[in-house]
Amino acid sequence: MSEKIVSSKAPEPVGLYPHARRVGNLLFLSGVGPRQKGSKDIPGVTLDDNGVIVDYCIETQCRSVFDNIRWILEESGSSWEQLVDVQVFLTNMKDDFKTYNKIYAEYFADNQPCRTTIEISSLPTPIAIELKCIATIDES
Repeated sequence: MSEKIVSSKAPEPVGLYPHARRVGNLLFLSGVGPRQKGSKDIPGVTLDDNGVIVDYCIETQCRSVFDNIRWILEESGSSWEQLVDVQVFLTNMKDDFKTYNKIYAEYFADNQPCRTTIEISSLPTPIAIELKCIATIDES
């Protein structure tokens, strides 16, 4: 038995899936990117007229992704401190990993979940980073 969770603060999913699903005391988050709720705008991204990335700031995108994850966790009854596993997808490991890793260290100074970072060629929207997370959730 599982419960679907849709956040009122995180950006709308780009497909037919919830922000998260609770199964027992585990919370599985769908892939979360840096978009903002109610907008197609992506923090830190400049697109040309054809929707192709012209320039982006990985630091801005990282902070936005982390904010979106925090909102989903909190609205689900979990918290940042209860994250146990983080999968990170970067579209440019060579250029972005150092900055991403520095910002990650700021946000995860106290809680240090397991982490896997993978480079991929693209994501469904013109973003440079997406996270997929698992957290614990207190039984209610």
